[in-house]
Amino acid sequence: MSPFDLPKLEKDLSNLEAQTLKEGFWNDSKKSGIILQQIKIIKNKVDKYNKLKIELSNLQEMSELMIQENTESNQDESELNLKDDLTRDILNGTKTLKNEIDDLEVEILLSGKYDINNAIVTIHPGAGGTESQDWAEMLYRMYTRWANANGYSIQELDYLDGDEAGLKSVTFLISGDYAYGYMKSEKGVHRLVRISPFDAGGRRHTSFASVEVLPEITEDIEIDINPDDLRIDTYRASGAGGQHINKTSSAIRITHIPTNIVVACQTERSQIQNKETAMKMLKSKLLDLKEREHKEKIEDLKGEQKDIAWGSQIRSYVFCPYTLVKDHRTNFETGNVQSVMDGELNGFMKEYLKNYKEEV
Repeated sequence: MSPFDLPKLEKDLSNLEAQTLKEGFWNDSKKSGIILQQIKIIKNKVDKYNKLKIELSNLQEMSELMIQENTESNQDESELNLKDDLTRDILNGTKTLKNEIDDLEVEILLSGKYDINNAIVTIHPGAGGTESQDWAEMLYRMYTRWANANGYSIQELDYLDGDEAGLKSVTFLISGDYAYGYMKSEKGVHRLVRISPFDAGGRRHTSFASVEVLPEITEDIEIDINPDDLRIDTYRASGAGGQHINKTSSAIRITHIPTNIVVACQTERSQIQNKETAMKMLKSKLLDLKEREHKEKIEDLKGEQKDIAWGSQIRSYVFCPYTLVKDHRTNFETGNVQSVMDGELNGFMKEYLKNYKEEV
């Protein structure tokens, strides 16, 4: 079956819209919110498909007119100018239509269970001290620029400064439709090769940083966590201060004892808000682990650790002796390293979606 089944989508849309007309629909805000979101997603895809269909029909009519013009002889100057304009319109319209079809293709591929959700992203530097910590900061800047350029908002949840430069860890929320669907392609170890700005000898260094990407769990997804399995610590945020640090003693750290998963939030205004956000982060981590380990219950989870090192990277960023960014899963690459570091990641993300089926 085609991934874009228009009759099925239209039928699903009709059934969902019929539910909104039922008595008592608005009484359950959680259920009604889910249905309205599903309507929005399906309607957007159907509307885009119908719009592209009309644009294609218009281009076909223009092409037929062009063919007819070419078969006629003794054309005067005004007719030749009209033909040139028509040719230009067809070429521009074809290019635009191709881009729109590519975008719709990617949107169709974003059909995973949590693809529509917001994304919780955590970056950790690998071994190597200042070098890796600076690399982690560069990745954070890259994702911030990608989010801003694509209409997403970013909320920093937890930030720990590096010893001399960069960061020891950062967790942030990217909000907007399909944030997780796009960002899941970034999950893994990222490798940097460059002449180190921290090496007086100007030697080439290789650094690693890991990027963890999880869907933010929505209220309709139930995660059963035993309160006895949690250790909750309150502390004053440490670090150099500035925009990252909430200077009150309201930072929250939650440890899930059975799996040793630790989450922290220090950027909300109150201890209660920090705790709520940290619990959302913990639920996302536990759901991800539960589905990857194929376990029925949270208490059966054991957790796992992977080295942030050579051999496990998903993408390499080479600044010297040549410039290249290459994704080792899809072989998609570009020599324009600076544009990638400035947030131009859509090519990598789209290629990943075309090559890989749903992953949590």
